[in-house]
Amino acid sequence: MNRVISGLSSMATRPLLAELSEQIRLEHGLTVRFEAAGGIEIARRVREGARADLLVLAEGALAALEKEGHLLAGTARALWTSQVVAAVPEGSPVPVLDSESDLRALLRSARRIAYSTGPSGTALLDLIGRLGLADALAGRLVQAPPGVPAGSLLSSGRADVAFQQHSELMDLPGVVIAGPLPGDSAIHSTFGGGVLAGASQPGPAREVLDLLGSDLGSRAARARGMRAAGLTA
Repeated sequence: MNRVISGLSSMATRPLLAELSEQIRLEHGLTVRFEAAGGIEIARRVREGARADLLVLAEGALAALEKEGHLLAGTARALWTSQVVAAVPEGSPVPVLDSESDLRALLRSARRIAYSTGPSGTALLDLIGRLGLADALAGRLVQAPPGVPAGSLLSSGRADVAFQQHSELMDLPGVVIAGPLPGDSAIHSTFGGGVLAGASQPGPAREVLDLLGSDLGSRAARARGMRAAGLTA
């Protein structure tokens, strides 16, 4: 019996990796199991010696771990790009986001704005600063705990607008996606994968990584609100 190829990932790619793992098992006979947590938590585990074969994280975090020697040389690769979207609680008016003025109006009118601990959260804070709204919104920003979707704060009543990766918001109950951020305000995050330096099955792990970056992965990513890295649409 084949041993299980183990992986670690951030929450943003958890549903996609679960789907792809099942397809890879059925079509290629490779058993893959990913454990997901907040990206910061996963990076900490890797630095502390967590045992696994594969790693899928935001590109910046992956690059840092590669530089520190936690990945097998030459295995890190970009996989998928995810767009950040705005979402509101089900039943509330869905805002129009056709222009930067629309986005400014949404941010100014929101009583509580939820965002994540991941790269999308950092990018949103940078955007708010560029829009000149940092001081005006300082008391209304609510960061979701690590590993918790920002959209869950909508259904619980702790926020009335949330910003996060499309893939993390699209299946949440009680949440309606208003759309991507307009024009130059758009935020994208790229996720990549690599074989961990301590992998017990580096050969099969490389094979799985190739499948994640193949047409199989691209098709599944599109269905999950992502696109293959390098594609513009």
